[in-house]
Amino acid sequence: MVVMNNIRVSRNFLLREFECKDGSHQVAVKAELIEKLQRLRDLIGQPMIVTSGYRNQSHNAAVGGAAQSRHLTGEAADVRVAGMHPDEVAQLAAQVGFNGIGIYNRFTHVDIRPNPARWNG
Repeated sequence: MVVMNNIRVSRNFLLREFECKDGSHQVAVKAELIEKLQRLRDLIGQPMIVTSGYRNQSHNAAVGGAAQSRHLTGEAADVRVAGMHPDEVAQLAAQVGFNGIGIYNRFTHVDIRPNPARWNG
């Protein structure tokens, strides 16, 4: 298997950042998600760590993800920014047009679902 993990998908993101964290190197990521993450990164002005991007079915189940999680289709990412509270990241994510925004203790979930949804995890 050839792993193309250094492919740049935007100015500040590499494809490998969105790989399933189970070690399989599987990846799926929608262009709209990348575009909005880049806009969020530009607005924040400092690096964002993608703690979870694509998840295959088994990994999603293993981490307790929702059955219809947007991570399964490459439409979601969980991110954190050093020195920023997830609430702050969420406010900026709304400004760049993310519809799905979940605030958790250590990260912010963002996704490109068609209708607005907000929650705390």
